[in-house]
Amino acid sequence: MSTFLRVKSTREVLEIVRKFQPLGAETVPLGRAWGRVLAEPVHSREPVPHFPRATMDGYAVRARDSFGASENLPALLEVSGHVCMGEGYAGEVEPGKAVSIPTGGILPAGADAVVMIEFTHPLDETTIEVFKPVAPGENVLGIGEDIAEGQEVFPRGRRLRSQDVGVLAALGLPEIPVYRRPRVAVLSTGDEILPAFTRNLPPGKVRDINSFTLAAMVEESSAVVGTRGILCDHLDSLVSACCDALDRHEVLILSGGSSVGSRDLTIEVLERLADAQILVHGIAVRPGKPTILARVDDKLVWGLPGQPVSAVMIFQTFVRPSLERLQGLEGVDFADSGFPRPAVLNRRLPSVHGRTDLVPVILSREDSTWLATPVFGKSAMIHVLARSDGYVLVPEHVEGLDQGTPVNVYPYSLRGGSVGQGGSGPGAGRLGSDGVKAGGRGAPPSGYGLTGERTGSTSSTSSSTLTDRWMMSTLTTNRPFLGLWRRRIPQQPAMGPRMT
Repeated sequence: MSTFLRVKSTREVLEIVRKFQPLGAETVPLGRAWGRVLAEPVHSREPVPHFPRATMDGYAVRARDSFGASENLPALLEVSGHVCMGEGYAGEVEPGKAVSIPTGGILPAGADAVVMIEFTHPLDETTIEVFKPVAPGENVLGIGEDIAEGQEVFPRGRRLRSQDVGVLAALGLPEIPVYRRPRVAVLSTGDEILPAFTRNLPPGKVRDINSFTLAAMVEESSAVVGTRGILCDHLDSLVSACCDALDRHEVLILSGGSSVGSRDLTIEVLERLADAQILVHGIAVRPGKPTILARVDDKLVWGLPGQPVSAVMIFQTFVRPSLERLQGLEGVDFADSGFPRPAVLNRRLPSVHGRTDLVPVILSREDSTWLATPVFGKSAMIHVLARSDGYVLVPEHVEGLDQGTPVNVYPYSLRGGSVGQGGSGPGAGRLGSDGVKAGGRGAPPSGYGLTGERTGSTSSTSSSTLTDRWMMSTLTTNRPFLGLWRRRIPQQPAMGPRMT
């Protein structure tokens, strides 16, 4: 087997990753379904809701009894009863009458709308004034209006979010079919590596960084960390440890064994393994060119460089998508793994034609625009990662990016930390009050994508526009809550305000 790198482009490697097949399916309890990927589409076995229900506190009425009502000429209705939560109403709403109802209450027979309590005023214990007319179906959720019976609610390959789990609970599904999560062994290799808790380091020795960092990234990818440890640069020991790891894991990650020099131990190990197939031996990317990807039977082996910055960049760009693909996510690629934030470079970023550069950056806010400040440093400098919030991609056919170029910033992590907290150097800033949403999930990224083509808006006001859209969405979603704050609710012991 040749020791020379047969370099592949970033696109070619991701095409290989996309072809991986998901692991088998399993069934998990609903309470453990968050973050898992559906192995089958989910269909509703019943309508949601299965009864007509009020969406506001108020009075169930016949809509036509409110037609023409205004503040100057209110409609007068007789209150004939009250709907209790979780119980039906025995009677029927007759013409000229109303029944008080809480949010979520069953709409009584005869009623076809609910007048919000804000638009009523009690004249006495049995009579109310109605100041605003309602249309049939107003403030009412009909049978199956939320989810129809037999409807495909979620497709196969969807990663379940917290709100998705709530939908499954509403459908009464106690167990969910999902793809299995890959078990991953993370091994740091090198005679110079000592355990992280070593107090006094001899010259030439370093503490184990990669096994802890990569194991944390494996967990962030929703995979399962199995074996994690340190191996010396002894070929027989490496082969034995790798065979043992592959017997008990679906994925093996080795850091420190791949290089461009004479000691490419990962390749030597793979030569000793039966049925090993080298898929990738070198990627046209910096940092991380000597990365290796191999298949041993139906297991995957990743060989990452030992330098921490290189190992993290390669994991984020290639290993994470491979783990997500094994879990059943479809269309997985570099751009899907981090939900990029659109920003603008605030200094020139040089590059070399023919390779993809992954450059750490610090995010800061200037007025309505996010600025990306490159953080330069050697691949052995771990503080480069701690200072930065994410990284930008310089495509292989682009010879550098000028100051002011729109870019996509890919975060290292989707959990913990705040944008702009990375360091105290140039460009370090604080997350604005709207920063969590601006340019986040679902926002159209601008700048250069994986293929090197411009994507999304290139306007310097894009961040402001995204923020404004999010704020309007928030106001719309929370209108019922804002209404509770602003409205004057008459004192009626039988009806307290309820919020859905």
